[in-house]
Amino acid sequence: MRTRHPIGIVTVFAVMPLLGNSYLYGVQPREQEPSSITPSTSQTLSAEARGDLLMARQNYLAAINAYELAPRDSAVVWNKIGMAYHHMSAFDIAKMDYQRALFLKPDYAPALNNLGAVFYAQKDFHKAEKLYRRALKSAPHSAVAYANLGTAYFAEHKFKPGIEAYRSAFAIDPSAFSSDPVRNISEATSPEERAHQDYCLAELFAHAGMTDQAIVYLRKALDEGFNDRKRLMQDQELASLRKTPQFAQLAMEEKLQF
Repeated sequence: MRTRHPIGIVTVFAVMPLLGNSYLYGVQPREQEPSSITPSTSQTLSAEARGDLLMARQNYLAAINAYELAPRDSAVVWNKIGMAYHHMSAFDIAKMDYQRALFLKPDYAPALNNLGAVFYAQKDFHKAEKLYRRALKSAPHSAVAYANLGTAYFAEHKFKPGIEAYRSAFAIDPSAFSSDPVRNISEATSPEERAHQDYCLAELFAHAGMTDQAIVYLRKALDEGFNDRKRLMQDQELASLRKTPQFAQLAMEEKLQF
């Protein structure tokens, strides 16, 4: 068993880079719940499976304890241990665990992606971008890596490539932008970045005919400070959305002018 590292008070987020991640839309912080795994269930699950179940319940310390009983020569397990620490904002420990995973399997895309998420959290966006690109080289159909790459671009104010990366992620798997603590980790972003990200997502969901999701992200963008009303009312990506009752309700609430 390895030496335990002290962990201070941390905030827990569901992240997309690990997000993947790490994606940057996560659940609100909440206290970890006691494990409800029964003795009979514990006996039938492998250590890794127990860890996955505890991760899904956001019981990260218990998940680490379970994963540490799994074989130590697995890049998958080291990556998952890193994710648990990452969720608790213990970035230095998470980084070491991702690096252990990459020592065992240098082209392991999830660990490359998640290591990128650590650098993103530390605001080294250029290094994060490089790692996301390495992840995509190993796993060119990774929606989460594309989403994280787009988020890194937004952080660098590279909005056009950020939108293109989001489109690639959405085309592969729209659920890449949902919160899933087993798969994803999201980091804090500025309101301006979140507004651009959420407006872009509103466009993507609207274009796909997913009205409810489009309205959710459009509302978020407005709440986060998006104020280009002219663009909103003339954006062709939102043309069909503007004809819906949901948009009319939003326009009334936000006092938007047609």
